[in-house]
Amino acid sequence: MDQHGVAVPAATVAVPLPVAGTPVALARAWLWLGVMALIGSGLLAVLLVLSRTPGIQDVFPLKDLFRAALVVHVDLSVAVWFMAFAVVIWSALGRPGLAWLGWSGFALAALGTALMTVSPFFPGAQPVLNNYIPVLEQPLFFASLWIFGAGTTLAVVRALLTSWPRPFLVDPLRLGSFLGALAALLSLAAFFVSWWLVPWVEGQIYYEVIFWGGGHTLQFQHSLLMIVAWLWIAAALGTPAPVAPRAQSLMFVVAALPLLAVVAIYLLVPVGSLPHVELFAKLMIWGHPYMLPLLLVGVLALWRVRGAAADPAKSALVSSFVLFALGGALGYAIHGVNVVIPAHYHGSTVGVTLAFMGLAYVLLPLLGFARAEGAMAVWQPYVYGAGQLIHVLGLAWSGGYGVQRKVAGADQFLTTLPQKIGMGMMGLGGLIAVIGGLMFVLVCLKAMSGGKRR
Repeated sequence: MDQHGVAVPAATVAVPLPVAGTPVALARAWLWLGVMALIGSGLLAVLLVLSRTPGIQDVFPLKDLFRAALVVHVDLSVAVWFMAFAVVIWSALGRPGLAWLGWSGFALAALGTALMTVSPFFPGAQPVLNNYIPVLEQPLFFASLWIFGAGTTLAVVRALLTSWPRPFLVDPLRLGSFLGALAALLSLAAFFVSWWLVPWVEGQIYYEVIFWGGGHTLQFQHSLLMIVAWLWIAAALGTPAPVAPRAQSLMFVVAALPLLAVVAIYLLVPVGSLPHVELFAKLMIWGHPYMLPLLLVGVLALWRVRGAAADPAKSALVSSFVLFALGGALGYAIHGVNVVIPAHYHGSTVGVTLAFMGLAYVLLPLLGFARAEGAMAVWQPYVYGAGQLIHVLGLAWSGGYGVQRKVAGADQFLTTLPQKIGMGMMGLGGLIAVIGGLMFVLVCLKAMSGGKRR
C-alpha cells in the first residue's frame, strides 16, 4: 500500500537517472536550446496577442507584422522547442556512446535555430501560414529549416541507437521514449518524401501538402513523449501510477500502432493526392484513441499525486492534463474554418508544453543544475495554464460565432458583442500566458545559471 492507501504492484516504474557523460551533457545543451527558443517565441507572442486584441489593435497597427511574427513564433514554440525537449528526453534516457553524432546534431540544430530567428529581418520574407510548419518564402529561412532538420535527424538516429529498452517490456519510460523517436524518424521521412515527390505549385497549398503527412505524424511523437513526461513526473513525486510496468509498456505499443498506417499511406496512395490528405485527417481522428489506455494511466497518476506536497512538477502535471483534455475535446467540435481550430491545437500543444515544463523541473537537478524552488516555480504552470485556458476558451467561443482563423486587426470583422467578448478573452488569456511563459524562462535561467556541473 502507498501513502494514499492504494495498492501498488510490487514492480513499479522507477525514476530514471541520466548517465553521467555524454547523455547528461547533451541533455543540458538541448535544454538550453529549448529555453532560448521559448524566449524568442515569447517575445513574438506579445506582438501576436496585441495585433488581435480589440482596442489595442487599433492603437498599434501591427497587421503587417502579424503574419511574419506568427510564422517564426509557431516554428520556435512548436518545431524547435518540442524537438529540442524531445532530444532532452532521448539523451537523458539514453546510453553513452556516439557522442560525435549527438554533438553534430546539436550544432546543426543550434545553427538552424539562429538562422530561423534572424530570417524575418532579411529581404524577401514572404509569410505562408500553412499548417504545422509555416514558412517564410525566403532562401535564408528555407536554409534554416534544412539545417535544423538535418540536426534533429542526427539526434533522432542517435536516440534510436542508444535508447532501445533492455529488456523490452519492463521499462515503459524508455520504451515510450524510443517509440517517440521512431515517430520522429517517420515524420522526418514523410517531410522529405513529400518534398521530393510533390510538384511545385504557387501558393499555400504546396506547403500544406508538403507538411501534411509529417505534421500529423509529429502529433504521435508529442503525445507519446507527453505521457512519458507525465509518468516520469508522477514517479519523481513518489506517486507512480498503480499499473505494472509491463502493462504500461504494452499500452505504449498499442498507442504507437497507428504509426504503421503512416507507412501504408505513403506506400499505397499518391503523395499529395486528395485521398492522401483525407487519410491523414482520418488517422488523426481514429489513431489517437489508441492512446486512451495510456491516458487512463495518466488519470490514475494525476489522482494519486493530489496529496503530494506543493511542487512545480505537480502544478505542471495538473495543468497539462486539463489543457490536453480540453484541446482533445475541441478537436471533435471543429466545423468549418474558424478559430475553433487554433483553440483545439493550442489546448493540445500547450498540454504537451506544460508536461515538458514539469519534466524540465524534475530534470534540472538530475542534470547538475540547481533545483527549481520558490513560489514562482510552483505557481508558474498554473499561471501559464490558466492564461492558455482563457485563451483557448475565448477562441472556441469566437469560433462558434464565425470568427475566422489566421487574420488580425480589422480583417477579423468583429461586428457583434459575443465576437468581441470572445476575442477579448483570447487577448487577456494570451497576455497571462505570456507572463506564465516568462516565469518559466526566469525559473529555468536562475536554476541553470546557478547549478553546478555534474
